[in-house]
Amino acid sequence: MSPLVLASTAVFAPLAVALTLMIVRPLRHTGVPAAALAVIGALASLGSSIALLAQQLRGAPTEIYQWDWLQTGGTTIATVGFQIDGISAPMLFVVSLVATCVQVFSLEYMNDEDNAGYGRYFTWHALFLFSMQALVVAPNLLQLFAAWELVGLCSYLLIGFYYTKPSAARASLKAFWMTKLADMGLLLGLIFQYVMVHGKVAAPFGWDASVVYTLNAYPASIMGYPIAAASLVAALYFIAVMGKSAQFPLHIWLPDAMEGPTPVSALLHAATMVAAGVYLIVRAYPIFLAAPDVMVAMSWIGGFTALFAACVAIIQTDIKKVLAYSTVSQLGYMVAALGAGSLMGGYFHLTTHAFFKALLFLSAGSVIHAVHSNEMSDMGGLFRKMKLTGTVFILGSLALSGLPFLSGFYSKDLILESLYHAAAGSHEHAGNAAYYFPFLACTLAAGLTAYYMGRVILLTFFGEPSEKASHAHEHGPAMSAPLVVLATLAVAAGWGGGSFYELFSGPMATSGHAISNFPYEFHLAEFTAVGVVASALAISGLGVAYVMHAQDGLKGLRTALVPVGDFIRAGRVDRTFLFLYKSVMTTASDGLAWFDRYVIDGFMNALGAGMLVAGDRSRRAQTGNVSDYVTVVLASVMILALWSQVHAGGAG
Repeated sequence: MSPLVLASTAVFAPLAVALTLMIVRPLRHTGVPAAALAVIGALASLGSSIALLAQQLRGAPTEIYQWDWLQTGGTTIATVGFQIDGISAPMLFVVSLVATCVQVFSLEYMNDEDNAGYGRYFTWHALFLFSMQALVVAPNLLQLFAAWELVGLCSYLLIGFYYTKPSAARASLKAFWMTKLADMGLLLGLIFQYVMVHGKVAAPFGWDASVVYTLNAYPASIMGYPIAAASLVAALYFIAVMGKSAQFPLHIWLPDAMEGPTPVSALLHAATMVAAGVYLIVRAYPIFLAAPDVMVAMSWIGGFTALFAACVAIIQTDIKKVLAYSTVSQLGYMVAALGAGSLMGGYFHLTTHAFFKALLFLSAGSVIHAVHSNEMSDMGGLFRKMKLTGTVFILGSLALSGLPFLSGFYSKDLILESLYHAAAGSHEHAGNAAYYFPFLACTLAAGLTAYYMGRVILLTFFGEPSEKASHAHEHGPAMSAPLVVLATLAVAAGWGGGSFYELFSGPMATSGHAISNFPYEFHLAEFTAVGVVASALAISGLGVAYVMHAQDGLKGLRTALVPVGDFIRAGRVDRTFLFLYKSVMTTASDGLAWFDRYVIDGFMNALGAGMLVAGDRSRRAQTGNVSDYVTVVLASVMILALWSQVHAGGAG
């Protein structure tokens, strides 16, 4: 089948469902039929995405279908369409698969909702899937930006699904405004890129070698100081990434996004909202490669985010909050890898993480659905009652921890090795010592990841069951089947890394930026020192979790870590933003409002009042008597005659 037909189906099938449910209100309020329609749309998108991926694996060339979108003076400045290649095809598959699993899972998970709420939930899901698929296939950054904003809107709608609940309403607004603040970076970046390359390249919103060359040749400056244009554009784009993909300090919206239904969390954290930021870097990678200073900053921010979020995760008591901070940490890994020049590491971990993080959230949803609580203190001993859920959750946790031969081992540990080679150098590349910090931060985070996931396993599925857990039971096939599918991929997704590497190395070479980083094979050829250390840390982290939470050991370590936990719990990052909002932004806003009200408005009001007074006084000269007007005319003539005589005499 034609790639155009397949791509159109993958993108527009969910949109057709969403529009149908929005317009036909009685259908949306039918509940189960509306949900079934949404699942059918997701399955159509998944089938088309699988076919496109299969074509790319067989060596199909890059296909770009474009139609004129924005024109001025007979010149097309932007197009809309599809770009199907080794970068977009895998992501289409990942997004549609995770979305389908989440929607099938939701059929049972959300069945307590009334028909109107049930239909509304699946309507937003379908729109969300369309938004992300449109972003993935975008042939230029302007279309990507349009879909990017629609992804943000859908996230707002789904996070605030329980909008009558104050905490959910606040969380949705927090996510919306935090990401909108960061999105200004993407908007400004697009404006600067257009100004710098318009009229010099065929596609001013593109990302290929011609755009990069033109940016590098542009004499850019800020306040008279010369700067690298590519660095300016890349830095602005990365600001948007920090908001969308929850990098410190713009990460604070993501943990609060847990207020939405748990399947929504799976979709947000695995394949849509947070994935969009990392995907932007991957798609516009040629521009980032031309900005080495920005790349180093990206790697530092990513490394710090990975370590910081892992530290926060170890003291959470809400199972969804643990997984939320885990997502922030893993996104830090991806950004650190991309900043170090490892497209393979960052993008490959984006795909494997989507599978095991969706699995973990849906498994957590199964547990929450059974005990009606997010708190791990209300769980315990659940493995005996929920063996399938417990088994797949453990598999997902081990994959996330990077245990050998699971998917996380092939992707996350690859990031660590890429960071090490970026810092120490290799036979092909000189090292840059600036990358030692992200390498060490991510390595330490690897041990912490294993610890906090081991803690969750022990507190949730083993130990003494609570009263709420005593009535727990496994759920039906609608919730169980997606768990099995995702568990299979969480185990096996890393085994096809070589094919994955070949997929996207072609499009990068076509764009004029062949990937000459580190070969993928070095991770699989043998157990390198970095791989051994990472695996040892993962096993050690699990061991420490077992001793502390199953054997009640290491009490001295617990006591020593109490102040650290209290410091983290204090929410200082949120407090800093709150201080900046209340003490800085509102103060500045009040000052600007006063200036506007009393200076600008005062001047204009005074000017208007003065004109009224002047008009009132000049109006008195209009008496209505003809003799007065004749007198004025004669006086004026005499004055003009006198002025003429004086002027003539002066000239003589």
